[in-house]
Amino acid sequence: MTATAEQFTVRHRETLGRAVEAIRERAFWTPYPEIPKAYGEEAGPAGKAAYEGYLNRPFPLAQPGTDELVGGEKSPYGVALGVTYPHPDLDVLLPAMQRAMPKWRDAGPEARATVLIEALARLNARTHEIAHAVHHTSGQAFGMAFQAGGPHAQDRGLEAVAYAYAAQTAQVAAAEWEKPQGPKPSLHMTKKFTAVPRGIGLVIGCNTFPTWNSYPGLFASLATGNAVVVKPHPNAILPLAISVAVLRDTLAEAGFDPDLVALAVEKPGEGLAKTLATRPEIRVIDYTGSTEFGVWLERNAPQAVVYTEKAGINTVIVDSVEDYKGMLGNLAFSFSLYSGQMCTTPQNVFVPREGITAGGEHKSFDDFATDLATAVDKLLGDDARANALLGAVCNPGVTDRLKQAESVGKTILASRTVKNTEYPDAEVRTPLIAAIDSTDTDVYTGEWFGPISFLIAADTTDQAIDTFRKTVRDHGAITASVYSTDDDVIAKTEDAALDAGVNLSVNLTGGVYVNQSAAFSDFHATGANPAANAALSDLAYVASRFRVVQSRRHI
Repeated sequence: MTATAEQFTVRHRETLGRAVEAIRERAFWTPYPEIPKAYGEEAGPAGKAAYEGYLNRPFPLAQPGTDELVGGEKSPYGVALGVTYPHPDLDVLLPAMQRAMPKWRDAGPEARATVLIEALARLNARTHEIAHAVHHTSGQAFGMAFQAGGPHAQDRGLEAVAYAYAAQTAQVAAAEWEKPQGPKPSLHMTKKFTAVPRGIGLVIGCNTFPTWNSYPGLFASLATGNAVVVKPHPNAILPLAISVAVLRDTLAEAGFDPDLVALAVEKPGEGLAKTLATRPEIRVIDYTGSTEFGVWLERNAPQAVVYTEKAGINTVIVDSVEDYKGMLGNLAFSFSLYSGQMCTTPQNVFVPREGITAGGEHKSFDDFATDLATAVDKLLGDDARANALLGAVCNPGVTDRLKQAESVGKTILASRTVKNTEYPDAEVRTPLIAAIDSTDTDVYTGEWFGPISFLIAADTTDQAIDTFRKTVRDHGAITASVYSTDDDVIAKTEDAALDAGVNLSVNLTGGVYVNQSAAFSDFHATGANPAANAALSDLAYVASRFRVVQSRRHI
């Protein structure tokens, strides 16, 4: 290990130890502030200037096998970024990445982990810069881009490093073995155990959360000794290009080959993800996106361990509630955040057709529908506040689904366009809420990605719970929520969530929302239903990225 790598180990050993404690304790902990002011007064202007410095020029990334420069990102806010990036010749790039791995493997779990924590610290220092990149590629409002694209993504990266370190150090690195032989001399051996990476990992980025969804797989594979090629979504390249550049610089400074990490940007319509996914050098794949392509990867990349997060149908069951106003506000915020363009946004809200009890008073189904629509309208009534919550629609498919949803059921709240004075070309849309019946299974068993939610009239709460269980089992979900003052109803819903394999939130009325999860404490997805085959993060998420290979000899 080089002197610089040793310095990183000394610098970050305590953080690594605390992160390992955090994943066991599941309490609140983070080393990365989520408040912009915590980064100093100069960080904001410097970050914006750094972002603007990338525009309309080639991105500064030197890696082997570059055959041309490609790009074409256009911000959902209407601004063309004009950045170009290296396009890879895979027959040159992938062998270079393979050659980089032996020294990284031999460095051991602690050295790898602490070098990666140094990279995360450097990414954290550039959070304002990354936030602008996420803002202008995903369409997230800047405040959300700062938190989700910066410290929260960094949390998830560190969490993956902690799990990887814990998994690799679950057994000792070396041992002496002695077996008594009665009157004969004992058998005496020394044994060495090495965590060996599978090969090159492939991270396929998504448009909506380019860093948050990519960092877990990226850092988990690196921490277990693998090289990683990052294939960003064509509309969200810059945040991951910055991340790759920081990692390459950190690795080189620590004395490792920077080709352990590379960026692979595709030409328009090239389908580079499919080409990469079926290359024999690719042994681990991480993907977030559509069910169709996730299933394709699972079926067509047999040489790799494939981790997918696909579409899900997130459900809320409303039975009864004490804090009615708090519930309405919580649901309104959950529907509105980032225009519903989150894999955790609630879609199906089951309500007994006879109504609910709210704060001791009866509320009919129609009363509840009206009150929920009013809560959303109140939340988004001011255009400046609405823009800060909604962000911009990131692709035309969302607006197409909104148009389709206008003819489904009875519209309780129509979606409206919100003007953005800073970016007039941005498509900013408020949620649409429609009322349907529990018999309309063809509607609510499909995912309507975007700001679209359905109030579903159920015969009873028990029927709602049974339908929830079956829907999630068959179609998947990332989140679920229940509101009830009845412990028996809560217990039944928890049981259904366990059967269906989905994480459940109970009676959220304050500052925690069902579409948010906290690293080191909350698991994101479970891997136990069709929406995802892995959880972010747990030991199962890292364990198959390496194998323990032993060497033994007689003493």
